[in-house]
Amino acid sequence: MSTPVVVQSSSPSNQASAFGSSPLLSPANYPDSVRPFADVIGAELITPLAGGGEVRYANLDYAASAPALTEVAAYLNEVLPYYASVHRGAGYASQVSTSLYENARGIVREFVGARPDDEVIFTRNTTDSLNLLASSVPGSGEVLYLDIEHHANLLPWQARPHRSVVAARTLAETLERVRAWLKAGEISLVAVTGASNITGEILPITELAALAHEHGARIAVDAAQLAPHRRIDVAGAGIDYLAFSGHKLYAPFGAGILVGRRDWLDEGRPHLAGGGAVREVRLDSVAWADGPARHEAGSPNVLGAATLAKAAQVISSLDESAWHRHEQQLRSALVDGLSTIEGVTVHRLFEDSDLGASTASRGAVGIVNFSIAGHDAGLTAAYLSAEHGVGLRDGRFCAHPALRRLGLPSGSLRASFGLGSRLDDVERLVAGVRELVERGLRLDYRIDAGRWVPAQDGRPFPVWAPNTPGTAGAAPCVAED
Repeated sequence: MSTPVVVQSSSPSNQASAFGSSPLLSPANYPDSVRPFADVIGAELITPLAGGGEVRYANLDYAASAPALTEVAAYLNEVLPYYASVHRGAGYASQVSTSLYENARGIVREFVGARPDDEVIFTRNTTDSLNLLASSVPGSGEVLYLDIEHHANLLPWQARPHRSVVAARTLAETLERVRAWLKAGEISLVAVTGASNITGEILPITELAALAHEHGARIAVDAAQLAPHRRIDVAGAGIDYLAFSGHKLYAPFGAGILVGRRDWLDEGRPHLAGGGAVREVRLDSVAWADGPARHEAGSPNVLGAATLAKAAQVISSLDESAWHRHEQQLRSALVDGLSTIEGVTVHRLFEDSDLGASTASRGAVGIVNFSIAGHDAGLTAAYLSAEHGVGLRDGRFCAHPALRRLGLPSGSLRASFGLGSRLDDVERLVAGVRELVERGLRLDYRIDAGRWVPAQDGRPFPVWAPNTPGTAGAAPCVAED
């Protein structure tokens, strides 16, 4: 354990804060966002407060891992008795599980509007998908990526010829920078995020795809944040490769997806060497399989694939305009509320992002990034959790170059929300930030294993999840893949 660094509270009061009389967050202004848009597991979770009492948990960390949809959980219980080995089992349960697993590919293909001959490969997460693709890009052509990318869409390309492009202050100028590099270099692939995991801003994927194709390159889209918030049309947008994660798409069990053109994938090095990825094996040689099997060696994550596909079906059934309106109202309510608090800055990557838009190709998804002058982000996050029951993310979000670009080398705060979010979650966050700025901390805090925690916490963990000292600061980017 590290040497404690204690911050003393500036207010002895232990009374719950109230948002006050500001009209910004009144239900009349945001009528569709008062209730969740869809039912999720844990929506009514009651959590203890460090100062005593308890409150419904306000989950504003959807961008890391979204809660499971209740329909997905019910589906899991329905199929779980049939869970068995796949592809080579003769038993009835094995045949059912094989059908479940393979049918999930077709559901995902339809969900993202993929081409009929595109491969759909199940992986562990978006990071895994992009690493798989990185080993399949042929030749010595460069991969071009922006400096705003999540590490999952930055680090895999560094092991091969690559070109990192510093994004401009506007999307329009950034497109021109990409165009210039495409003209100047031997670019094989443009790798770009669909929506920023820092600010939620949506990038112009269709335009970037057209630029790439105009200069003989392909495009890969990290859709980890886009897929849970917007409908995607791979064929219509001209996307060659698309990657996203089930754990951000309201599905448990950590399955990921890579969808894309089969020629590179069928010629690429198998992602894992092992059973199921082969046609024939001899003691000193192997003939690898083609298609998804080439990259899915070992026993697959059948339930992860099945629940991801079910989540895709549920999301596909949503009223798109009402869904986007609900999210945009929550985002506007949060930005409006934070803008009334002295010292709070809401951050954006591009000056010309139309943050008020809510279409598939414009605007921003349910992510808001902000900082508070004079207040450490990690301490603020710990305070919001301990004293207000609000869960959000602090740090550099596995996007260190982008945070340096924003002038936030030590990190900031990120609130993210989705189908199960409600206006009360936003109100509680704004009230907590306002109280911090106007009245200060109610409790004392210290650093434990690199993370701020209440000096006297007292919040019990469930008996099946003991609170092990020193785990709070471990693996700071694990949940961001």
